[in-house]
Amino acid sequence: MRLPGILLIAFKLLVNDRGKFSALLLGITFAVFLMVQITSMFAGILGRASASITNIGAAMWVMDPAVKNTVSSIPLPGYLLDAVRSMEGVSYAVPLYVGGAQARLADGTFQGVSVVGLDDTTLLGRPRMLEGRLSDIYADNAFLVVRDAEFYKLGSPRIGTVFELNDHRATVVGLAQVASNGLFGVPTLYTTYSRAIQYLPVTRFTASYILVEPRNAAAAPLIERQVAALGYQALTREGFVSRVSRFYTFETGMGTNILIMTLISFLVGLSISGQTFYTFILENLEKFGALKAIGAQGRDLVAMILFQAAFTSLTGYGLGIGLVVVLMLIARARLPDYAATLTGWNLGLAFAMVLVIAAASSYIGVRKVLRIEPFDIFRG
Repeated sequence: MRLPGILLIAFKLLVNDRGKFSALLLGITFAVFLMVQITSMFAGILGRASASITNIGAAMWVMDPAVKNTVSSIPLPGYLLDAVRSMEGVSYAVPLYVGGAQARLADGTFQGVSVVGLDDTTLLGRPRMLEGRLSDIYADNAFLVVRDAEFYKLGSPRIGTVFELNDHRATVVGLAQVASNGLFGVPTLYTTYSRAIQYLPVTRFTASYILVEPRNAAAAPLIERQVAALGYQALTREGFVSRVSRFYTFETGMGTNILIMTLISFLVGLSISGQTFYTFILENLEKFGALKAIGAQGRDLVAMILFQAAFTSLTGYGLGIGLVVVLMLIARARLPDYAATLTGWNLGLAFAMVLVIAAASSYIGVRKVLRIEPFDIFRG
């Protein structure tokens, strides 16, 4: 029999039983939805965890080798900044301060904040201004407030709003925007490096990181070796992001829990689709036997099974992705802190698992169909 005709028969057999076909689609769609949604949330969390790196945008970061994420920075000695500036391949290097503080608002409530102190001369890593002038950051007690999902926690301040920061007067001189929101739900303030180390308690070492701009891309490995010789570590922006991602994936419970939930979603889809497809084959066994009796070869029947499994799996995959996209659009419109992000790797992971589901379902059906003997069908 010709292949297109066989596939048409397979399609009609598949959709003719709407109950079984709907159950197959529902199982795969639900499994894909869970897998993609869970892994997308994980990808969004990892992106938020690296928000400081993304927002500052420096090409290279110099830090203590023990630093594994942007929150737990270890202060660097002052001589290191001069040493880095004198290294071969360095265009310029500036200090960066990142720390936490307590803000006392006008109504007397306290709110934890993250304070970023930018180099006084270059303001490297400055955010994009929405209101106010960047030059006002040099005024007395001046701070920029990032307008993000946590902005309201400071009482939605405007230019001129005054509050206390670690018993110091702080004045909002501008509202800014950054590329990525933070992970830990605290508002972010920007000021100059000198004011940050004056307002916030620090150790005898003050710089959290040293931001480096190489003369060219080829200079990055050379800078890494020179910094390593001093007992510290220099990472490119991508390398630092990878380190943070590895920390949250392998050194916290987050990665393990996400993996377990993804595997559970996969097993749910595999069990539902496999059992439903096997039931579908049993109920249509006579039809497959009749096709074999009128001349269909074993390879024709295998092609029918593979087509049915592939069509159902890919349709369920598309529906699952569609549901995830709809949910994300609704969630982002209503929940500013919603962090899920669709990426190529979680879409690819879900697609690979759908292929496994299709292969397992096909194997179950093929084994049963190839054992059919037309004599047994007609005798029954």
